[in-house]
Amino acid sequence: MLYALGLGYGDDPTDPRQVQFVYEQGLKSVPSICVVLAHPGFWINTPNLEIDWVKVLHGEQAFTLHSPLPAEGVVRGEYDVVAVEDKGPKGAVMHVTKRLYDDESDALLSEVTSVYMLRGDGGCGDYGTVPTPPQPLPDRDPDMTVEISTLPQSALIYRLSGDRNPIHADPEAARKAGFDRPILHGLCSMGIATRAIIDAVADGDPDRLKALSLRFSKPVYPGETLQISIFRDGADYRFSARAMERDLVVLDRGTAVLNN
Repeated sequence: MLYALGLGYGDDPTDPRQVQFVYEQGLKSVPSICVVLAHPGFWINTPNLEIDWVKVLHGEQAFTLHSPLPAEGVVRGEYDVVAVEDKGPKGAVMHVTKRLYDDESDALLSEVTSVYMLRGDGGCGDYGTVPTPPQPLPDRDPDMTVEISTLPQSALIYRLSGDRNPIHADPEAARKAGFDRPILHGLCSMGIATRAIIDAVADGDPDRLKALSLRFSKPVYPGETLQISIFRDGADYRFSARAMERDLVVLDRGTAVLNN
């Protein structure tokens, strides 16, 4: 429920499509919660990794669900750094995979992949096999749009789900990272895009969502309204999102896959 509130669910407390995620009677989990479950903490600032964590940006994110996530239970996350791209003076790109298991049955619940831009760490060398990058969106008008407003305190609520990076709460840390004020978590904006997909193309049923991926193109500031543009692409859906106040694309090259 705390995770769902961080995504803004409950802004219409009379809408059963929202209440299902924030009320214990018939409670369901938002599918994108898999990205924060079994969170390893702020590991990227571990001294022996020698990563300039202040300059790290979250570049891309994806998840695939192997079964609907239960509203309660115990899970286990297993992480691997699967690839590193050395971009020289531009820095480096790190690809991380998490496998999320039901701790009792050992069943694989979901696979989550993250891409991080290490802007201060070029010259580290390459490692592993780099995944195929996401493809551009169709060059046409979207089939539908959804608007979802964020709260000024959205980042302060969302960080309680596990991501305590200070650039989302501390104005001074945000300034050191190059932002004029704390920014919204990329994974929060991804959760908001998940909200839009569930409402617009899955009839409000979270169990219909099988996979979702996207690229973070620009930071979102708490309090902004996101307009999610959705394109039908065969059996799948492509999407992007822009911050309406700045008329700026903040999420791009998104893909959502539904269960048949």
